[in-house]
Amino acid sequence: MSEKAAMTTPEEKQQQISDLGWHLRVLAGREISFDSEGFFWDVRDWTEEIAVILAKESGIENLTEIHWKVLCFFREYYFNHGRSPMNRHLRQGTGMSLGELESLFPQGIRLGARRLSGLPNPQTC
Repeated sequence: MSEKAAMTTPEEKQQQISDLGWHLRVLAGREISFDSEGFFWDVRDWTEEIAVILAKESGIENLTEIHWKVLCFFREYYFNHGRSPMNRHLRQGTGMSLGELESLFPQGIRLGARRLSGLPNPQTC
């Protein structure tokens, strides 16, 4: 860590984050950076505990086994291919139609499943 970074006050850090259009949240005891649409800035910040918190905020009271199957597929695909799956890969990988996937996540595939799986915003990756 540089000497300058070590001397950054919390207020200065918050201003730097704000200047980039990010926002910080403390979830499950961790400080997480999100972009302006609520996508993780760093995919490594994701945990299952944080996914549960974000799911409740988006109207999903309990993540079912099917939800986890979809979220894990998104993450596995991302780490193996360096990008989020296309619709046809989603259908093949989950064995579900796009309509079934959309119905699982009130905010849809992009703002629901993709965001809850901790992947970066498709506009920035």
